[in-house]
Amino acid sequence: MKAITARRRRPAAGYAVVLFGLLLAGLSYAAVTGMGAADAASHGITGQPLVAQGRTLFNQSCANCHGLFGQGTPNQGPSLIGVGAAAVDFQVSTGRMPAKEPVAEQGRKPVSYTPQQIRALAAYIESLGGGPAIPSAAQVNPKGANTGLGQQLFVASCSQCHNFVGAGGALTYGKYAPPLTSSTPRQIFEAMLTGPEAMPVFNNTTITPQQKRDIIAYITQTRAEPNPGGFSLGRVGPVTEGLVAFLGLLLFMVFAAMWITAKHGKAHD
Repeated sequence: MKAITARRRRPAAGYAVVLFGLLLAGLSYAAVTGMGAADAASHGITGQPLVAQGRTLFNQSCANCHGLFGQGTPNQGPSLIGVGAAAVDFQVSTGRMPAKEPVAEQGRKPVSYTPQQIRALAAYIESLGGGPAIPSAAQVNPKGANTGLGQQLFVASCSQCHNFVGAGGALTYGKYAPPLTSSTPRQIFEAMLTGPEAMPVFNNTTITPQQKRDIIAYITQTRAEPNPGGFSLGRVGPVTEGLVAFLGLLLFMVFAAMWITAKHGKAHD
């Protein structure tokens, strides 16, 4: 015991303890950052060069509205810190961003960037504060999903805005729910995950990833279903059908009134 105590009193022992602590902290940090890089790689986001490329693209096309560091600017663009790579991939891959003009809501537009550039932008925004990651191909693959359950979930949570077959429709305060006819499975998954524009967020606790796949399976299946008969009328439901019926009945009444008036006019002559 006296020998150990004597060694502890030596100045070199203190330096050795500090050095060991720094080495242990460095190894722990390397392990944590390595796990983060592996998780990013699994979603197609790898390496600092991709982040650097994304920052360059961001400064060129996005910083004017969202700020130099993604913090947002008043009356221009919201903060992007914490929105995640999935939100960026959805907004840019559907052409909604970069916005061509400063309006409150942007619909689907021609895509401005290549898939590689979109991944770079997503990597840079993800580096600012995390957030939902881009779903993998297995997560969005509708093969083998429960289409019947997907229909029930879609009717309960989505049809009020997007219509029963995903044809879209008007909302209050001048907003609208876009049609889903051109959306890819990944974009549908990302929309549920991030809640763009007027859409609420359906995170993986509210609607599980498997249930999201079921909804995607139902949406993609309805695109290939033939109309059972008659005119489709855009497949937007009873509103259009009621309007056509009303206009048809109104037109019939106008012609009937004209016919009755003409008949009575001839009788008086």
